[in-house]
Amino acid sequence: MPSLIVGTAGHIDHGKSALVRALTGTDPDRLPEEKKRGITIDLGFADLKLDDLRLAFVDVPGHERFVKNMLAGAHGIDVLALTIAADEGVMPQTREHFDICRLLGVSEGIIVITKSDLVDEEMLSLVEEEARELVSGSFLETAPVVFVSSRTGAGLENLRTKLKEVAGKLPARPAELVTRLPIDRAFSMKGFGAVITGTLISGEIAEGMELELLPRGINVRVRGTQVHSSTVPKAQAGQRTAVNLAGVDVGQLERGMLLAERNTLRSTQMIDARISVLPHASRGVKSRSRVRLHIGAAEVLARVRSLELSTEIAPGQTAFAQLRLEMPIMAVHNDRFILRSYSPAETIGGGVVLDPFASKHRGKEVVKTRMKLARLMSPNQADKVAAFVDASALRGLKIEDLIAATGWKREFVTDITSRTLEQGILIDAGGILLSPGSFDHLSTKVLNELESHHNREPLARGMLRETLREKVFAHSLPELFGAVIGKLEAAGQLFSEKDIVRAASHRVDLSSEDSLLREKIEQVYLGAAVEAPTIDEALTRAGVAASSRVQGRKILQLLIDDMSIVRVHNDMFFHRRTLDDLKSKLLKYASQNEPDRLIDVAAFKDLAGVSRKYAIPLLEYFDRERVTRRTGDKRLILKP
Repeated sequence: MPSLIVGTAGHIDHGKSALVRALTGTDPDRLPEEKKRGITIDLGFADLKLDDLRLAFVDVPGHERFVKNMLAGAHGIDVLALTIAADEGVMPQTREHFDICRLLGVSEGIIVITKSDLVDEEMLSLVEEEARELVSGSFLETAPVVFVSSRTGAGLENLRTKLKEVAGKLPARPAELVTRLPIDRAFSMKGFGAVITGTLISGEIAEGMELELLPRGINVRVRGTQVHSSTVPKAQAGQRTAVNLAGVDVGQLERGMLLAERNTLRSTQMIDARISVLPHASRGVKSRSRVRLHIGAAEVLARVRSLELSTEIAPGQTAFAQLRLEMPIMAVHNDRFILRSYSPAETIGGGVVLDPFASKHRGKEVVKTRMKLARLMSPNQADKVAAFVDASALRGLKIEDLIAATGWKREFVTDITSRTLEQGILIDAGGILLSPGSFDHLSTKVLNELESHHNREPLARGMLRETLREKVFAHSLPELFGAVIGKLEAAGQLFSEKDIVRAASHRVDLSSEDSLLREKIEQVYLGAAVEAPTIDEALTRAGVAASSRVQGRKILQLLIDDMSIVRVHNDMFFHRRTLDDLKSKLLKYASQNEPDRLIDVAAFKDLAGVSRKYAIPLLEYFDRERVTRRTGDKRLILKP
């Protein structure tokens, strides 16, 4: 059965609660203080079945002191019942509530003129005219006007008919959004434990589901769900829902939290948005001003920074701005919010979230930022995805990042990104989405960095992979490094080894002097055989002066790179030919000691003609090379 949320909004004592009670038979005022004082203080709820349609009423308080409570329930409204008392007409909270619903994107509604039995026809006409003037140019401009009396019942049947007609105009709720339920009430029930209520704005909640309470990140399990006070196996988007939770104490729950799918959404403290300031607001919104942000059922203080040329968004203007929040909130792209001044608290405007995970913008970046935000306002989802990815610049985005930013289901995001990849709008770089321009920019930076390194170190075989990654990819996701290097290698523009990367054009060209030095150093190690010298000893024997040791070490590195000289242990190097000779001796020794093929340190010392200083490091080297394997205090010489 289709289910819609109807919000009754209007000035205090204009008969909102009485109207809900007359329509549904349920008194939405549940608190003792409300009944004592005769006013609505917090949110009230009731439901009504009209043929094949189920309506859930959210009755909001009309007193100006309780507007923040009103805002906690207004976020999920499908249909606005703008309630105006016939004996008073449009009043301040009538205007404010209407402004709030308009700013929150409510698209359908009815103007309900209550207490119609208290005035004459002329007064009714005047109130209707005043109401029409209030809603002129808005979504309620052509809305039906219904005159009712909750005391006599007059007009109630007509109101029910109009509610059905308006409900038929509403589009279906988007099916591509993940489960989100902003919490507007939390309490404990004996025998059940923690219970939360709210308007399920997207997705569904079923018994047994594993969900998460955000922004605190508390994992919970659904024990049961109720819709319209009846236990149901599953609650769906657009329904007022009560959820019994396991895994959390009621003391951990509060209004403003969000129940959502696990490991899907993320909290934020900085958003880029499009803000509209009310034409009749008493003040504009200045950069650095402190405001009250209401989003979902949450309220948090924030600082505003205009992203326009002007530092103030004047009344009646709409502009891009950044909101820096004093506490974490849950927000996704296209969420709507309300702004109220810090003091005195009054509604001054509202807006829509464009980028929920914004970063601080430098002054020179503001123009580019506005262009990005304008792209995020596109009705085309593929354009939005491309805008998010482009804005990530050289960092790149994962599918999970897009899900957290948009609140779209994984399969929906995957489908959109697949189409953008096929069209060449985006590039998949090792599971990271990147714009072609950013990918090319990273590729160019890699080649330029290699070229600079080769110019500085012409004798080096290449650049250390980790050094290259830190220089070029320090602000990128880790997977991008491998993807860019892989593409350039496949294109033949560079060569990548285990620890080294070099440009394809790089060659080590030695001068005649360096070639002679290379030969001398190699001869030193050949002549030393198993009595390996230290590096300084080898360079001294090769005739390298103290002032030329840096160059000498570079030449030695060339010998190490082409495996002519092998590091066995720390500063201990041997010529490859020496090690090959020792390996041959070991294999010969093994063949003479079948089937055990064992050798101890003493026997190896005799075999190699070395002291223990060299014997232990050499045996450990042969262990690493899988020539030997340690067995107790001996080595097993492995068969080749």
